[in-house]
Amino acid sequence: MARLLDQILVVDVESTCWEGAPPAGQASDIIEIGLCLLDVALLTRVERRSILVRPARSTVSSYCTQLTTITQAEADEGMTLADACRLLVDDFKSPARPWASYGDYDRRQFEANCRDMGIAYPFGPSHLNVKTLLALTTGASREVGMSEGLRALGLPLEGTHHRGGDDAWNIAAILAELLRRSRQGL
Repeated sequence: MARLLDQILVVDVESTCWEGAPPAGQASDIIEIGLCLLDVALLTRVERRSILVRPARSTVSSYCTQLTTITQAEADEGMTLADACRLLVDDFKSPARPWASYGDYDRRQFEANCRDMGIAYPFGPSHLNVKTLLALTTGASREVGMSEGLRALGLPLEGTHHRGGDDAWNIAAILAELLRRSRQGL
């Protein structure tokens, strides 16, 4: 598949989580895949999407619902991770496009969930870590969380923090601003 550099697929996942260690017999499952397409030429956010994913090896804890607002009933209505990965490949051409997330958690979570469940990894090798990129381009001495990154760039937090679609939308705003500033410097 030819490389597509017209858009960057910005991804944010929410996963089952607990205040402490997972309960016996449970493992952290992706329960939401947030997506935002960033048009590379115009540096505009094209689409915001949230894909709910039915957890295969765990349940949504009350802690997880407090953090993400996702309930067990909502997660139960989601698609399987295998179907979600096929959707990424078929509808978003994810193996051919660069993709980005805020930090490495999302990449590692996809890799682990796909490996553990025998599902083909839906992304190509071009992953951009926006959290690290922000620190490097602003000369910060440390990486910061997404909401602090937005503030550092003078950007608003839009939507609900810790909802995949909204977080992907905000991460795409950070990435667009960093790319815009780098182009102005060329």
